Amino acid sequence: MPPPQQALAARAGGRCSRDGGRVCGFLPPAVLLLFFLILAPLAVRGSIREPISSGIQDLPSHMGTDQREQVAVQKLKSILTKQTLQNVSHVEKSYSLAELENNALISSLQIADVKLHNNPDDQQLLDSPAKLIRRQLREERHEQKQMVFTQQDDEAVVRLENAAIERSKAVDSAVLGKYSIWRRENENENSDSRVRLMRDQIIMGRIYSVLAKSRNKLDLYQELLSRIKESQHVAGEANADADLHHSASDKIKAMGQVLSKAKEALYDCKAVTRRLRAMLQSADEQVRSLKKQSTFLSQLAAKTIPNGIHCLSMRLTIDYYLLPLEKRKFPRSENLENPNLYHYALFSDNVLAASVVVNSTIMNAKEPEKHVFHLVTDKLNFGAMNMWFLLNPPGKATIHVENVDDFKWLNSSYCPVLRQLESAAMKEYYFKADHPSAGSSNLKYRNPKYLSMLNHLRFYLPEVYPKLDKILFLDDDIVVQKDLTALWSVDLNGNVNGAVETCGESFHRFDKYLNFSNPHIARNFDPNACGWAYGMNMFDLKEWKNKDITGIYHKWQNMNEDRVLWKLGTLPPGLLTFYKLTHPLEKSWHVLGLGYNPTIDHSEIENAAVIHYNGNMKPWLELAMTRYRPYWTKYINYDHPYVRTCKLKE
Repeated sequence: MPPPQQALAARAGGRCSRDGGRVCGFLPPAVLLLFFLILAPLAVRGSIREPISSGIQDLPSHMGTDQREQVAVQKLKSILTKQTLQNVSHVEKSYSLAELENNALISSLQIADVKLHNNPDDQQLLDSPAKLIRRQLREERHEQKQMVFTQQDDEAVVRLENAAIERSKAVDSAVLGKYSIWRRENENENSDSRVRLMRDQIIMGRIYSVLAKSRNKLDLYQELLSRIKESQHVAGEANADADLHHSASDKIKAMGQVLSKAKEALYDCKAVTRRLRAMLQSADEQVRSLKKQSTFLSQLAAKTIPNGIHCLSMRLTIDYYLLPLEKRKFPRSENLENPNLYHYALFSDNVLAASVVVNSTIMNAKEPEKHVFHLVTDKLNFGAMNMWFLLNPPGKATIHVENVDDFKWLNSSYCPVLRQLESAAMKEYYFKADHPSAGSSNLKYRNPKYLSMLNHLRFYLPEVYPKLDKILFLDDDIVVQKDLTALWSVDLNGNVNGAVETCGESFHRFDKYLNFSNPHIARNFDPNACGWAYGMNMFDLKEWKNKDITGIYHKWQNMNEDRVLWKLGTLPPGLLTFYKLTHPLEKSWHVLGLGYNPTIDHSEIENAAVIHYNGNMKPWLELAMTRYRPYWTKYINYDHPYVRTCKLKE
């Protein structure tokens, strides 16, 4: 066993070696403490290090340990002050006492631990130091676990909040121009800052009012409610700082003061976070509900006929049936079956819309006398459509109006869609208000226009016009801006349908319209095949007959009696019927989206031969987009007696 001095030297970090039975290189604890506590910092300055080190190194190697210690102390006394030496003495005593106390504590813990293992039932050891140490360690581990769980809980809260924010960002608000933190206009911090500050204050006021009520601080609760009411009254429907009342600054200041008071009395980070998250989720649900309601109302608005157009139709109908029979005929009826002329098919129940299509086509035609318009409408609008074009003939062009109810061959025994529309299931789908599929996603498919044969007559063009070789089909929500005669010279390369494709990188392809989970669809069609648009379509009626296009349409329509292949409409069956039989036209022939897309470039519209108001925002409705409406209204004579009488305004 090593001598005590060697053990202490080893414990103190000294370097010892055997050399003739004596210890060398040993420094006592006092000298080591002096070196580390006092001399080391001074050594940095270079004022003490050299004398001390040189003095110790100059001592003879044969000098004993005690003698070396005494010499070192004497040298230190010659350098250090009296006060410094007293401090060193005090530190040395403290070090010795601390070492004794630590040794005593370790010994007592070891003894207590042995006793605890040997006598586990001894109740006197419950408060022993070993027990306390273990308890402290357990509490520390428990606190660490709690911190981990709290951190995980906070991370989960953040994820929930981020998810709610992303859902809110995805909501397409139907109320344009209202305050929203996601609007691009609000990316500028200085944009309408007072409006945003007031709305933020109202939100925080609501949070603190809930907390105040829950903690029974009724005075503060009433004060918050009062300030919230005042701020709401001042902010109102303001969207900009300029719209605010002149008292807004005072209200902001007063609200800020009560919020500061509430924060001092009520602020709890977790409670405020929970309330904010609850408000965010509630607002998210409210926005979704309002979006659904907006979708329903927009669909309802799209289905209705404005009072002015209804008035126009009724007045024209009355006057038509007051005409003698000999005055109800159109001139140039011999052109109706001449295959050498340019023939158009237009199926509509809207007199004003049909007049725009005809007027715009004729006004931009180079040879109007070679153009023939075949109009088909329903029984209700037959008189009005005839009367309008009798009063407003399209110049030298030929026009003819027919009633779809006069096509006796078009009945439920021949036409699958008519048979399906007469079924009880279809009537329930359209007319039962609480139908389970009445969600907002299905609203557009529950449009009564799908009940009209005017919408499906496009699949029977050879039966309606058996003597014609080619015909250009036009929707009634289009405007013609250029001469269209070049379309009759386009080589369709053996295809039946000439149309403008609508697909982009990943949208308006077949999988958007058809149910590819159905094996009949998946087996016969490519989901990435490019979609095309109805609205301006050149049909080769000879190829139509050769390929039995109507028979193909009947086949798919029969298979879709339960609406398992596609929703209602005419584009999905058109995609199936004319699959690999459609020739793509140059895109400038037909520009779409003026009824739903506000970002179409005006140069693209100006260069288009035909512009199409497909979507709900039709140009004759009040919800039409004002930037596109002039392209349509310029073909209407608002000074016409019938138009003026029915108060139709530009």
